Amino acid sequence: MLDDLLHPARTAGPAPRDEDPEPRTLTERAYRALRHDIVCGRLQPGQRLRVEHLKDDYDVGAGTLREALALLVSDALVTVESQRGYRVSAISLDDLRDLTDTRVRLETEALRQSIRLGDARWEATVREAFARLSDAEAGGAARDPRQWEYANRRFHEALISGHVSPWTRHLLDILYRHGERYRHVAIRLGATPGFDRDVHAEHEAICQAALARQEARAALALEAHIRLTCDMLVRHARDSRERDTVAPPASHEGQPAVP
Repeated sequence: MLDDLLHPARTAGPAPRDEDPEPRTLTERAYRALRHDIVCGRLQPGQRLRVEHLKDDYDVGAGTLREALALLVSDALVTVESQRGYRVSAISLDDLRDLTDTRVRLETEALRQSIRLGDARWEATVREAFARLSDAEAGGAARDPRQWEYANRRFHEALISGHVSPWTRHLLDILYRHGERYRHVAIRLGATPGFDRDVHAEHEAICQAALARQEARAALALEAHIRLTCDMLVRHARDSRERDTVAPPASHEGQPAVP
């Protein structure tokens, strides 16, 4: 055991979950399909996940589906209760604030470390990822959302790739997926109107500051970028409460509403 501790070259920490373009196993295929449906909202927060039904929907056996669900439990996208089975994890503003704060702390520090330690290869990786993201964003409203999401994820990964920390990458991978889920919630709720947002300009500002080795400026730009989904949903919830408060009470049958 002491020998293991004294050999830092050996692999330790969580193994990276690099994804091939196509899943290589049935478990991986079911895991990705379920994850996509949870993140995009097809499977609703709190929804019960019955293995006997889902195995037909996802065209896999019960054992394979349970393996996929176990991976989603480790991602905190699914919860499991003794004798009650699996459910899609709930969402809340408190959860969103917590994951946003945690992601900001981890990702901005990883970016700062990458700016300090990143070499020419890191710079080339960031430039290439930004170019691919720019191509994905060029389509505007007509862009392929899955292609954009993939390019966006790769850009964020490139930014912090100069900071070699398996635990940071593992935790940010989970937090990114949850942030993606809340972005879809914001879109479905119609929380985005009223925010004059140029996402491409945000990415460009982060990229330029990072490559210029301006770590404070880059970290601030990244933090503002990450926090916008939380800001949108918090404001949407506040505005909805205000509308409910000022709305006139419903009239009872045969009686007019009080003006």
